[in-house]
Parts: sequence; C-alpha cells; structure tokens
Amino acid sequence: MSGRIKVAGINFDHFHMGDLLRMAHESDEVEIVGLCDENPQRMRDAIEKFDVAADNVHTNPEDLFSTTDVDFAILCPAASKHGEWVERVAPLGCNLLVEKPFAGSLQEADRMIAACDAAGVRLAINWPLAWVASHRMAKRLIDQGRIGECIEVHYYGGNRGPLWHVADKEERTPEQVAEEKPHSWFFKKSHGGGSLLDYLGYGTTLGTWYMNGRRPLEVTAVVDQPRGLEVDEHSVVVARYETGLSKFETRWGTFTDPWTHQPQPKCGFVIVGSDGTLCSYDYESTMRLQTRDCPEGEWITPDPVEPPFQNPIQYMVHIQKTGDRIEGPLSTEISRIGQQIVDAAVHSANQKRAVKLE
Repeated sequence: MSGRIKVAGINFDHFHMGDLLRMAHESDEVEIVGLCDENPQRMRDAIEKFDVAADNVHTNPEDLFSTTDVDFAILCPAASKHGEWVERVAPLGCNLLVEKPFAGSLQEADRMIAACDAAGVRLAINWPLAWVASHRMAKRLIDQGRIGECIEVHYYGGNRGPLWHVADKEERTPEQVAEEKPHSWFFKKSHGGGSLLDYLGYGTTLGTWYMNGRRPLEVTAVVDQPRGLEVDEHSVVVARYETGLSKFETRWGTFTDPWTHQPQPKCGFVIVGSDGTLCSYDYESTMRLQTRDCPEGEWITPDPVEPPFQNPIQYMVHIQKTGDRIEGPLSTEISRIGQQIVDAAVHSANQKRAVKLE
C-alpha cells in the first residue's frame, strides 16, 4: 500500500474516541477522512480539534462510506452495542478497531467475529493497557522463561469512576459527574455498564496473554450492590486454573486515578511463575522481578516500547500496510477467552456460585 491510511471514527459513546482520534491526527501516516455519530453534538470537539471538514461528518455510516474510501474504522459504542455496530459497519468493507471491552457477552463477541469473517475484514479489540511499557515487558520476561511457567495472575484495575475524566484524561468536576451520572450508559445495565464489564476484560485478556492462551476451569465472582445504582462499582473474581488460583478485581471509586497517583491497592498486575514473580503496575517506570538467582528481588526498568507497538493506531497502520496477523491482546483469539471469563464471572455473580467455563 502507498499513501496515508484513511481512518474514520464511528460512534462516540465511549470518550476514548477522542484519545484514538488524537493518535490518528498526530500520525504522519494517517488521514482522518470521516466522523460519524447519531448525535452531531458529540462530534463537535473532535471536528474542531482535528479540523474535520463538514462534508466528512455524518450521522450514519452508510452515508460516510458512500462518499469516502476508508481503510479502517475506529468504533467506540457502549459495551452492549458492539455487536450491532460491528454487524452494521463490517459489510461496508474496512478493517475495524473496536475500543474495549470486546463485547457485552460472549454471544455478542461471536457475532462480531462472524460478521467480520463474512465480510472478509479484520477485527482488533483495543485494550489501552496493552501499550504500557511494563505490561509488554512482563510478557517478554514470561516468554523468555525468566519466571518459569506463568501459574497465577493477580490483577487490580480501575479508577475514580468513568465520569471523572474525558478524552486525554481531562478532569471533570464533582458537579459535572453528579449531573451526568443518571444519564450515562456506564451506569445502565442494559448498555453493559458497571465496573466488572468496564475493567474485568483488561485483567482477563492480558492475563490470558500472560498465560499463553490457557483457560481457567471455573470462575467465582462477587460484586457490590451500590444503593441507587443498577450496576456494580466493585467486583472480585477468582479463576481456578489447573496451575492454581488467579484473582481479578475491578473498582470504580479508587482513592486516586492511577495515571496521576497510584491508589492503594495499586492498579496493575502481579504475576507468579514456577521459578519467580514479577509486578507490573499501570504507568509506573519500574517493575520488580524475583528469580531463583535473585530471590531478594530487583527493580528493573522496562524497555522502551518500539514501533509498531506504541499505540493502537500505529499498530493498525502496520497491520494495514503489511497484512500481518493481529496478535496478542488485540486478537480475537485472546480477547475471546478474556470475554469467556467475563461471561462466567457475570453468571457467577448472578447465581452466587462457581461457574465452569463452557
């Protein structure tokens, strides 16, 4: 392929659309050729920030694709709407980058895979933590055998809540949060709201990556029941593998946001291997490694992330140009196992018992 990669942003339900469009705008290899949302007001900031011409702004994707060639589209619908939007856009003929989570359910994830297979396009699921240097370094250390076989993953993930910040982590006031909360899809069960669906997939998907695609045998989940809300703000999930127990915890309501000041408990991963351990906390510049040769542990600096793995837009440009296979957490193979664990956790919380993976 030659020339700049043509990218469109479709559905602005999730505020991460602003982050992804900024990455596209800042890339010399990318041209933003269209924006689409049923509510024109939600596109206003992106139109101004990224200087998108009025002719390239639409309220339905069919109009966008009828006038514009698109190489790949960024989709940011509400969690439970991923299936219908992928089924709508995939037949239009471009590759898709869908912002996390994979879907609201495993059945919906399978619909997405089927729609892309039928249309002959490729599907990638973006997990923002997949680009963090220490998390990528953790995978390399595991693959190098530095801690032996990965037998346990312990994850704690979250922030103060999804309404406390918008694109590029811009802060909002308590008054703005209180005003939007009754209307936000993040707090609607029918739209896939709640901390479990928002954050559990991070842990289970990257955890599956660290486990080299291994599935747990069964899952047990407990969620809180906040007064006045129909979704959870805190979940604890225990997954039993053949190698032992792993734990995945999600939290809306941490004391601070991890990208400003790490809360306690810290957000990120602690990984236990047969011959060592390591910790990789979100956005931190060091990680601790224990091995048989160094049982007291050492602090190490993760290697800088090299192209094309610095951000999802850069990676999708690489996939578009080379035709390489989508791998790692963005692949449907790894993300589907992560979604399967999430589904089991939802059923476990509802039924208040351990649930075996199908």
